[in-house]
Amino acid sequence: MLDARIPSGAINEHWDNHRDSISLVSPANKRRFTIIVVGTGLAGASAAATLAELGYRVKAYTFHDSARRAHSIAAQGGINAAKNYPNDGDSIHRLFYDTVKGGDYRSRESNVYRLAQLSVEIIDQCTAQGVPFAREYGGLLANRSFGGAQVSRTFYARGQTGQQLLLGAYQAMMRQVDRGTVELHTQTEMLDVVVKDGRAVGIVTRDLVSGEIASHPGHAVLLATGGYSNVFYLSTNAMKSNVTAAWRAHRKGALFANPCYTQIHPTCIPASDEFQSKLTLMSESLRNDGRIWVPVRAGDTRPPDDIGEPDRDYYLERRYPAFGNLVPRDVASRAAKVEVDRGKGVGPLANGVYLDFDEALRRLGPGTVRERYGNLLDMYQRITGENPYETPMRIYPAMHYTMGGLWVDYNLMTTIPGLYALGEANFSDHGANRLGASALMQGLADGYFVIPYTLGDYLAPHLGEGLVPGDDPSFVETERRVTARTEGYLSIGGSRSVDWFHRELGKVLWEYCGMERSADGLRRAISDIDSLKEDFDRDLRVLGTSSTLNQSLEKAGRVDDFLQLARLMCVDALHREESCGGHFRVEHQTDDGEARRDDANFSYVAAWDWNDGHEPVLHREPLTFDHVKPAQRSYR
Repeated sequence: MLDARIPSGAINEHWDNHRDSISLVSPANKRRFTIIVVGTGLAGASAAATLAELGYRVKAYTFHDSARRAHSIAAQGGINAAKNYPNDGDSIHRLFYDTVKGGDYRSRESNVYRLAQLSVEIIDQCTAQGVPFAREYGGLLANRSFGGAQVSRTFYARGQTGQQLLLGAYQAMMRQVDRGTVELHTQTEMLDVVVKDGRAVGIVTRDLVSGEIASHPGHAVLLATGGYSNVFYLSTNAMKSNVTAAWRAHRKGALFANPCYTQIHPTCIPASDEFQSKLTLMSESLRNDGRIWVPVRAGDTRPPDDIGEPDRDYYLERRYPAFGNLVPRDVASRAAKVEVDRGKGVGPLANGVYLDFDEALRRLGPGTVRERYGNLLDMYQRITGENPYETPMRIYPAMHYTMGGLWVDYNLMTTIPGLYALGEANFSDHGANRLGASALMQGLADGYFVIPYTLGDYLAPHLGEGLVPGDDPSFVETERRVTARTEGYLSIGGSRSVDWFHRELGKVLWEYCGMERSADGLRRAISDIDSLKEDFDRDLRVLGTSSTLNQSLEKAGRVDDFLQLARLMCVDALHREESCGGHFRVEHQTDDGEARRDDANFSYVAAWDWNDGHEPVLHREPLTFDHVKPAQRSYR
């Protein structure tokens, strides 16, 4: 049985009591510890900056040429916080309730409540940094609504919220770099975690320019490396986003939790052909004023302006009148799929639905619409060549975020002592479906406010212990394995590129482990992935050498990890005989097509243990709900 180390007492006192009772490291002793932070997005940069400010020696690693290229920069719509500035009834409890309900009652209550508590501090922190949040005419910070909530709690910086928040965390980290308390390593990819006597004691990396394999000792390792949506090949993630750091940690003993919980974002630009390698997100904020519809009649190919109101089906408003177009992402995505599968898809490939701003333009005027969403609408026009001020946008769901990740306890520690996972790299806060504008909230909460407290609880008993030297057998053996694996990809000498294998894997996953899943389809997917992995090991072709910049070699390792992860995702989805949030099993749905959970048998976190190439071993963390009672989700 997994011990999440959840504090005792009233839930609204858990975090305060925990902070008051955990061990501390004095300011004078913090500089005796070296902390490794892998990833420099919101979670990683904020953690590195805060820990260095506290006095720790920090080494930060990113495979980008600049920390500012982290995928956090792509978040558009906003960040949630229970400030209740609009005075519309919001509170910490309501944000907590909405998040647990939105996750379809598959998240840990204590972690979610802490996240809601810390949300109000995040806004103060970022405003003090100079993050240019949008403001009302009178100067107060502005809010807008996002899916799964009936209040306006989302703070935003036009459609560039992630970029502005990342710049805030980046400048804080670079201040510490300038002071010499953070040692920043760019274009450096972590390829394994080093474990000695059951504890994480460092990492092994590869310099992506020179190809050098090197060891880096540390007293603790923090993984803030994001999610794994790119396992589907087509996603809204940056092309270099991957699961390698988390997966290599998993192979060393860190349990991987709920891998089948993946999120499909309902508002993305539809694919234009089968050779496309990237999908583009259109912020969920557009659903505040845009109305989603399809033609009433299947096969109606008339231009949208020729389809009158009687021939339009505003299906979200019709099915979910209480929330309308602002239902949670999993609900909106499945509804769009249903309409397209009925033959009502729009666009050249009939693979989208309309997001229409006509009513908003008439109600608010072009100036207000442009002020709220101008950069998003301009981006859409540049990509599609269509003017959204004159004709409805075309959107369709796409892979976007992963709720699964490394299992962590209340302190954000994995099952390997000394190894932590922050932000999207862990599983802890969002259950089976993340509400919009909550990813930025979690990343900054973990980095600025959680790990600075909880890390000391692990380090305090190790005061006075030196770093494990880089020539220790644990480092030497890990380096040897990393080198052999890297050279192994070059030596296969097959006929197919890394991208071919990645694309084929994406097709299998999207078909059988995407928006809809079935037992037969998942068994087929596992078989297909096993065959694809065998072909990968036999027929991969990677040109060049390991001693220089070689992007194909980088991708080979990442796609190899994706192949192994994809199989675990399907195993997890097959074992979970229920529908919940982003995990929709066609065998388990209500009469009107909504997800049907099985709380009696599956109210737990499924945490999987690597079994060295054999079938993974399942561990369960039971979920208890003392404050939000599980019920059939309804947004009607």
